[in-house]
Amino acid sequence: MEQKDKDTKKPLLLRLSPSLWRDLAAWAEDDFRSINGQIEFLLTECVRKHKGQAEDPQAKSDANSDKEENDQ
Repeated sequence: MEQKDKDTKKPLLLRLSPSLWRDLAAWAEDDFRSINGQIEFLLTECVRKHKGQAEDPQAKSDANSDKEENDQ
């Protein structure tokens, strides 16, 4: 029973402004996704990037150094 719970997607109520909804809907259409699929894709990518930065502090430090050099 516990394994089934881990594999089941969780419902989430999300309130969005009408303008954000329109932007997401247009983007989802461009990518041939539903709006729900687009939101899930974007959240997954964001979390993946966040985890990557948290796991590799050197990469984050290198990225900040590169940004500082480009700003000069």
